[in-house]
Amino acid sequence: MATRKIVTAVAALGLLATATGCGAADMTKQGSPYANAAGAKTVTLSVQSWVGARANAAVAQYLLEHELGYRVDTVQVDEVPAWDALSQGRVDAILEDWGHPDQEKRYVDDKRTVAPGGDLGVTGHIGWWVPKYFADAHPDVLDWHNLDKYASQLRTAESGGKGQLLDGSPSYVTNDKALVKNLNLNYQVVFAGSEAAQITQIKQFAKEKRPFLTYWYEPQWLFNEVPMVEVKLPEYTDACAAKGAKDPSTIDCAYPTSQLKKFLNTNFAKKGGKAADFLRKFHWTKADQNEVAQMIAEDKLPADEAAKRWVQRHPDVWRGWLPR
Repeated sequence: MATRKIVTAVAALGLLATATGCGAADMTKQGSPYANAAGAKTVTLSVQSWVGARANAAVAQYLLEHELGYRVDTVQVDEVPAWDALSQGRVDAILEDWGHPDQEKRYVDDKRTVAPGGDLGVTGHIGWWVPKYFADAHPDVLDWHNLDKYASQLRTAESGGKGQLLDGSPSYVTNDKALVKNLNLNYQVVFAGSEAAQITQIKQFAKEKRPFLTYWYEPQWLFNEVPMVEVKLPEYTDACAAKGAKDPSTIDCAYPTSQLKKFLNTNFAKKGGKAADFLRKFHWTKADQNEVAQMIAEDKLPADEAAKRWVQRHPDVWRGWLPR
């Protein structure tokens, strides 16, 4: 939402940001040495910086390698550059897109260098969240109209005398600065730097039972450890999204809820054989993704080990993805 990673009401409208993420590389000038290698059984997957995206790629890689005999390379790419890389054949597939209508129109509809790969099976949603213990004590905080009432309690050293709205990576596509301005809220957006840093901060706040307001998203395994409740922002509308598409600074409504989608490079979709068929069939639930994501982020397992454990536990899910 990782999302993670992260989508905007403008960019459909873009996420998530998301993984316990680190900084992502710009793939417009580089690519995997295996991408589109003639005659080779290789696949290159784009992986965004949030842990949910890493979970998708880990399981796909494990099954492609162990069940179908492919060599798989993964590259970490920010949301928008990933589309450029996919169009150019530098990567073969994006397994979790939170909605980028401009890129979809350019590359799927107009250039036809990218092909739809079907739904991931997971519904993504971004919003502003407070910890349940704070919402239980102050239920009116769940209405954005009342946020300024609590700004002093949500102030931090980094928020400059205003309430803090905690965001993750600056690379995430978010509407938060526009929302704070357009809703005339006494808050400052503060970036933790990455999803991993944001999780660390949230867990520290929760340990100390301190109030916080954070940009966050579903699916995300952290809800299992730190229950949070969403603050109701002005209702999302298509008119708000259309206005924001022309000028992102005008956004004044909530984030949309999106069916997360997969996309394939067009040549790979046509000539990728069993690997392309497998990735089109790859379809799992929020619970599946969170199970793998938590093993990676919280249990500190290597991604391939987390994928192996999930595969061993759920043959009834993944066997249907294999080409017949």
